[in-house]
Amino acid sequence: MALIVKKENCTGCGICIETCAYKGIRLDSKGIAEITENCILCGQCVDSCPAEALYMEEKIQETEKQNYRGIMVFIEHELEKIHSVSFELLGKAKKIADELKVPVYAMIIGDSINEIIKEVKNYEVDVIYAVSAPWLSDYQTKPFILEAENIIKHSKPEIVLIGATTLGRDFAGALATRLETGLTADCTELSIDKEKGLLLQTRPAFGGNIMATIICPYKRPQMATVRPKVMPMPPKVFRNDCRVIQLQPVSGVKDLDLEIVDFLPDTVGKVNIAEADIIVSGGRGMKGPENFSMLFELAELLGGAVGASRAAVDSGWIPYAHQVGQTGRTVRPKLYIACGISGAIQHLAGMQTSEVIVAINKDPEAPIFKVANYGIVGDLFKVVPEIIRQIKERKGK
Repeated sequence: MALIVKKENCTGCGICIETCAYKGIRLDSKGIAEITENCILCGQCVDSCPAEALYMEEKIQETEKQNYRGIMVFIEHELEKIHSVSFELLGKAKKIADELKVPVYAMIIGDSINEIIKEVKNYEVDVIYAVSAPWLSDYQTKPFILEAENIIKHSKPEIVLIGATTLGRDFAGALATRLETGLTADCTELSIDKEKGLLLQTRPAFGGNIMATIICPYKRPQMATVRPKVMPMPPKVFRNDCRVIQLQPVSGVKDLDLEIVDFLPDTVGKVNIAEADIIVSGGRGMKGPENFSMLFELAELLGGAVGASRAAVDSGWIPYAHQVGQTGRTVRPKLYIACGISGAIQHLAGMQTSEVIVAINKDPEAPIFKVANYGIVGDLFKVVPEIIRQIKERKGK
């Protein structure tokens, strides 16, 4: 898509320049508007121009939109194990597909992927597109993008969903660029505008201070990445009508830019709060690093892990591996206990889908209480020790 100036219409009034917050437009030596490299194609100037001298080019035609149909999920797998976010996205894809009355597709790229295919068949998938080759055994950007582009050309899905993992973020950005379409990263909610058939992609913006809903009206497919644990895990189903379409690889060994020598396990980030069923988190209200000791004690008694807000991590009270939120980890535990956390939007984005949320805060107006199932208005330095005491008493310690 490009922003075009109709020079014969431009009067040089300068309204477009005043409208643009990015200095993406200016007047040339003849007093005619011209687009600068700062333009982000937001379209504000188009709406403001009284002479209709500006327009967006390459808007997708309605007939072309109709050629795209279905929801595709990229199945991320590593060391013969499928990442849980892929299953979560299959569940969401099925709900969206039911609303649009379209099929669900799965994209699997790799080597020796029969077991991966078999596992994906346990979920609500209509068609699996698979490509297998020895040089696809480990993820590398270029060959995977070439294969994904070929799969999408064959299947023409209107929506492509990818997990917002380290691998997924690299893959999604490169693929969207290759397909010349839009991509919304780190979504926390997906829904459908049934009237227009557009994917409504919601994510925190401006440092987590607002929630923005983004659409991609002009290009297909519409693409989004979603963080692990944001969507619920769907149940397994028994289906014998799932079709598997094996495509011939279009990439080759020549497309490998790297040689992967070995995989080393992560021995630094021992904390994996994303997988914990119980999380006890502390925020600015903890007042210092020394006070996190009681949260670790409570978490140990409950068999859980310790989390933290961005404020606590930024203050140096606890390592980043414990951070929950848009700029940390997204979690979905059975029980989330928030201690001294006010409930900023960016923190809520990372934990509000927890099954049960207990908030402890001395401020009765704290936003965290709006998402909490149970709230305790009080001094956490009195409440938490009392909880610890009662748990120990019940356990006979």
